Amino acid sequence: MNIKDFVRLSRKSSKNVIGLMSGTSVDGVDVVLVKLIGNRINTKIKQMGFHTYPFPKKMREMILRNAEKNGGNVTEICKLNFLIARVYIDAIKKLCRKLNFPINKVDLIVSHGQTIHHLPTKEKLFGYDASSTLQIGDPSVIAKLTGVLTVGDFRVGDVALGGQGAPLIPYFDYIIFHSSKKNRALLNIGGISNFTILNKKGKVNDVVAFDTGPGNMLIDYLTKQYFNKDYDKDGRIAIRGKLSLELFDFLKDSDDFIEQKPPKSTGREYYGKDFLAKIVNKFIMLPNEDVIRTATMFTAYAVYRNYEKFIAKKTKIDELIISGGGARNPILVSDLKNYFGKSVEIKNIESLGISSDAKEAICFAVLANETISGNETNISRVTGAGCKTILGKICPP
Repeated sequence: MNIKDFVRLSRKSSKNVIGLMSGTSVDGVDVVLVKLIGNRINTKIKQMGFHTYPFPKKMREMILRNAEKNGGNVTEICKLNFLIARVYIDAIKKLCRKLNFPINKVDLIVSHGQTIHHLPTKEKLFGYDASSTLQIGDPSVIAKLTGVLTVGDFRVGDVALGGQGAPLIPYFDYIIFHSSKKNRALLNIGGISNFTILNKKGKVNDVVAFDTGPGNMLIDYLTKQYFNKDYDKDGRIAIRGKLSLELFDFLKDSDDFIEQKPPKSTGREYYGKDFLAKIVNKFIMLPNEDVIRTATMFTAYAVYRNYEKFIAKKTKIDELIISGGGARNPILVSDLKNYFGKSVEIKNIESLGISSDAKEAICFAVLANETISGNETNISRVTGAGCKTILGKICPP
């Protein structure tokens, strides 16, 4: 691809884009094929296909091991940087075969990458302000081995400018879901929960968004610890348990992140083994089902507490729109309904025409379309960056 080819691609009004996402839960690779028309607030999306492909079990274990605080091994991380890209490529090819869509008709591939560590808080190191983030599964590998221009590594630019590098979804949320009639909150429950607040009178620079705390991460870890299952499917374990007020209060006292003022973002480096070991060790006599039930309620509490403390006085929401794996947990959704009450309508994002599971992959497809169109997509108020900027690295085939 030469510069003329890139300019032609950037000017195309309609593009076939593949988006890739693998989150902090490392439960699989989400791959979506969408047709994107236009850009910015004129963006139109047509989802053509979506699937989630699991990581090889041993690779997932290696990723999780290297994402733990003080748990990284430079040799394994180096290998994973290429191996994850190969898993992404396999996922792309499988989806294309499933849809009978030739890969040479794909205009653009987009990869968020696999976050291995996220340390956006500044600290002094060797005389420099050291903040950092690392996503692996190098987009150059994807571009070279598929023959398709690939955009990836979206967080780095924002962190370089003093931002949290997250959340990045709010730009997408605004251009797709902003309403002039209702105050909306878009809640994504992946490994970490984050929400975007869209005031009906606000513009894109008025958007408020941040990570609220744990999403599926606590529930998944404890379910694996006690029941040797990757997650609590349909909340079947939680529904058998009872709320432990002692554990609930312990979690509230242990979790400083929930009370932290935004902008803020977090991940496995905070809600990892060190955090969870305190629960396992202290509440060893508590029935396992009660632990899962309490962790589920605490996850909902963290969302509501952030809304109550940082949002409600300025924007009372009319709708809470949920996406991500947590949207499939009826106990978690029920807890959210109890916290927010009858004045807030809670609905699944599917009701607005976007696949709940595919949302983040679609989001990054949209962000990359903005990248090659020359549009800034970070929102400084959200991330804390010093200025707006174009995000992502453009990797030619």
